[in-house]
Amino acid sequence: MDDVLIVVSLVLVAAAATAAVLVRDPARQALVLSMLGLALAVLFTVLQAPDVALSQLAVGSALTPLLLLLSVRKVRRRGRTRTEDPPKDPAKGQTG
Repeated sequence: MDDVLIVVSLVLVAAAATAAVLVRDPARQALVLSMLGLALAVLFTVLQAPDVALSQLAVGSALTPLLLLLSVRKVRRRGRTRTEDPPKDPAKGQTG
C-alpha cells in the first residue's frame, strides 16, 4: 500500500512539474507552481517527512507563488503606465 501511495505521489509531482514548464503565462505559472508545491508536500508526507512537508507548504505552495504574482502584477502595471504616457512632441525638442 505504501508503494502505491509513493508512486501516485511521484506521478502527481511529475505531472505538476511538467505543467509548470509548459505553461507560458507568468500568472498561470505561479498558480501551477503552487500546485507543484502542494504535490511535493503530499509526497514528503507520504515519505514520512512531515517537517519538510510543512516547510514546503509554507514556502513552495504559498510564499513563492505569492511573490511571483506580486512581481508579475508590478511589471504589468509598470508596462501599462509607460504605454499610456502621452507621446512627446519632437518639434518642441522633447523626445520620447
